[in-house]
Amino acid sequence: KVKPQLEEKEGKTFDVFTAVEFKTQVVAGTNYFIKVHVGNDEFMHLRVFRSLPHENKPLSLHSYQSSKTKHDELAFF
Repeated sequence: KVKPQLEEKEGKTFDVFTAVEFKTQVVAGTNYFIKVHVGNDEFMHLRVFRSLPHENKPLSLHSYQSSKTKHDELAFF
């Protein structure tokens, strides 16, 4: 659900978009930190926010880090 949001921010499309690892952080909702393989040896770290159920809001791409590798540690940001 956040792939189109990232593609819009980056100004390009990703043929490969596979989550390979994730962590969660509970706040007033949930932050998901997701390592995504986007092709070749390139990875991106995404921070996706899911609001509380009663707010009825869609998932949102909060921020991201590009130019990551498979071995970069997925950390809270």
